[in-house]
Amino acid sequence: MEKINLKEKLSKFSDHWSPKIIGELNGQHVKLAKFHGDFVWHSHEHEDELFFVIKGRLLMRFRDKDVWVEEGEMIIVPAKVEHQPVAQKEVHVMLFEPKSTLNTGNVVNEKTKTNLEQI
Repeated sequence: MEKINLKEKLSKFSDHWSPKIIGELNGQHVKLAKFHGDFVWHSHEHEDELFFVIKGRLLMRFRDKDVWVEEGEMIIVPAKVEHQPVAQKEVHVMLFEPKSTLNTGNVVNEKTKTNLEQI
């Protein structure tokens, strides 16, 4: 049981769209990521995802609407809902999601990360 300093963990990497595991609880991974640009449209068959914006501003696109998520806010994307995260400028995000969650969901491409680093 040790505290985790988010700023310190975020300073350890600079790559975008490559989540890093910082903790585990109740079958969930707690991850940090840096986003910049457009991610792929995707969905997750069985997993909900929570995106908490630590720094910056995240646009979460859905097929029927767009939602801006500001610093200090979060959004939960239910399983099976197609979405596309977009970051016009770099955004720092904390993610809560089941260990089984693949970052690109039902899509496999160059942004898919199968072996996440723990920092």
